[in-house]
Amino acid sequence: MAKPNPNLISVLLVDDHEIVRLGFRRLIETTHDIKVVAEASSGEEAYQLVYDLKPDITIMDINMPGIGGLEAIVRICRRNPKARIIALTVHETEPFPTRVLGAGAQGYLSKRCVPQELILAIRKVHMGGTFITTQVIHEMNKTPGTEEDAISRLTAREFQVFSMLAEGRTAMEIGEDMNLSHKTIHSHRANVMKKLKLESSANIVQFAMLQGIV
Repeated sequence: MAKPNPNLISVLLVDDHEIVRLGFRRLIETTHDIKVVAEASSGEEAYQLVYDLKPDITIMDINMPGIGGLEAIVRICRRNPKARIIALTVHETEPFPTRVLGAGAQGYLSKRCVPQELILAIRKVHMGGTFITTQVIHEMNKTPGTEEDAISRLTAREFQVFSMLAEGRTAMEIGEDMNLSHKTIHSHRANVMKKLKLESSANIVQFAMLQGIV
């Protein structure tokens, strides 16, 4: 596997869709100062590659099998607080931007952004800045409603569990992916349902769909 070139901005692409990674790679290859040094299809794989290669920038999808992008960002930044991460996702609305940026990412882009925004984001984050795509800034500035307020009361871990439950994963699957006991996951699930005033797993999925989270 290629090692980062010190004369270029080295990038790790993380997305579970190969065709999406190919598109990003081809875009980045049109530049003179940025190079893709590795790709990953899961949060677990990204976590290890960031440790092994120490890329300048990691571009991370959020919805992926396994621990997912949000948990991967948490773990990467816990291990290396200097890691530079840009989330590139379909989620434009709260609470995703706030949660992801709070987890340690320095950039947040919508997959609907124009190609040049990704290049600008890479360069700006590499220089120590932050970059949030226009659509996301607009959504973050909206006045939250009752449902959004309820979601904001979830802790970071509760929100991660909530997101995984909304994708249809079982408590057992979530526990295995996050290296947490089933008892802990069930406790988080109970807190989520209490705070969101939901009564079943089906209600969690329905609520998430109505909020555009899945």
